[in-house]
Amino acid sequence: MEGNSQVIFATTVFLLTYAIIISEKIHRAVIALLGAMIVIVGGVLHQEKAVEAIDFNTIGLLVGMMIIVGIARNSGVFEYLAVKAAKTSKGEPLAILVSLSIITAILSALLDNVTTVLLIVPVTFSIAKALEINPSPILISEVLASNIGGTSTLIGDPPNIMIGSATGLGFMDFVINLTPVIIVIMAVTVFLLKIIYRKQLVVREELKQNIMAMNPQDEIRDVTLLKKSLFVISLTIGGFLLHQYVHLESATIALAGAALLLLITGAEPEHALAAVEWPVIFFFAGLFILVGSLEEVGVIEWIAKEALRFTGGELLPTGMLILWLSAIASAFVDNIPFVATMIPLIQDMGRLGGITDLNPLWWSLSLGACLGGNGTIIGASANVVVAGMAEKRGIKWTFIGFMKVAFPLMLVSIIISTIYLYFFYLS
Repeated sequence: MEGNSQVIFATTVFLLTYAIIISEKIHRAVIALLGAMIVIVGGVLHQEKAVEAIDFNTIGLLVGMMIIVGIARNSGVFEYLAVKAAKTSKGEPLAILVSLSIITAILSALLDNVTTVLLIVPVTFSIAKALEINPSPILISEVLASNIGGTSTLIGDPPNIMIGSATGLGFMDFVINLTPVIIVIMAVTVFLLKIIYRKQLVVREELKQNIMAMNPQDEIRDVTLLKKSLFVISLTIGGFLLHQYVHLESATIALAGAALLLLITGAEPEHALAAVEWPVIFFFAGLFILVGSLEEVGVIEWIAKEALRFTGGELLPTGMLILWLSAIASAFVDNIPFVATMIPLIQDMGRLGGITDLNPLWWSLSLGACLGGNGTIIGASANVVVAGMAEKRGIKWTFIGFMKVAFPLMLVSIIISTIYLYFFYLS
């Protein structure tokens, strides 16, 4: 195939793949890989170029962190933190909502948001059962907090990992530029959640004693593993803080931490590698190849030119377009494929429009995509994971029911982001 036929073929495969991912009729890893193989077999990309299109820094960072968390979780440290927060809140449901949301946000910034909710949610069910309350308000708060907290660092949310890897922006770049606004957004969101759920989270005094009777120490299953895990996690986070100054990629830091933890704990590699979410890894690989095919045939460059024509190539309208488009789109489609498409688009917009400093546009993309994922139940991976865990326990979340609470809060976060970007980056 040559010329226009390649453009039509690559675009059709991409759009069909995207549509099936949104429909959730076929597992997203399967359809992403199938789409990737179709563009290779169809001659749009040769195998060598397809492999080059895969961002192995993103893949390595995800694998490394999944191994570290998979080993560390066996110590019980995350359950300890959740029970400790509940006890510190004196069994008061609204205070528990606040404390678990804050812990979720912090852990999501330091680990990643999907892993964090997998660790925190089971303990939340236990706490809700002891208080005889519906866990949904606390679970929804944790979902929103995980996506907000994950926005603040390079490793907290997959879109940030992808942006950092594609641009060379380091851990501290994300912390310095995004954490200030994320703290404000988190404070406002928690305040509004307390107002929304204040009448639902009321319990009898004697039920609060069930929480006070819990002993956080009982959650620690292996003290030696806990010490070793905290040591390696500390080293790894320290490595992220310094990686751009010592000229090491974030994937190198994460994989080095994983290898060290495997060594000093004596964990079986088979068990440790089982903690890696391989469907997520292959989903990323397939997406990178699909987006690479669009780059190869010139589709990305054409869209960039049209976007620049619409904004006039000015930084302010371009940044606002990216922020709001990312937020609305990421609320209804998974933000990972959306960001995978946007990264080369923004790079082309910078090249074609003569925008020398693209960093404000990267912060616009990060805030829009990560926070926009809070808008609906399918907007981010953490949302889908928690909804599935709730459904297994007989708690059904509807699309509209979740959206009634989450979408307005998402819009509030994007309005705050708009003000922040305007005054500090785009004006």
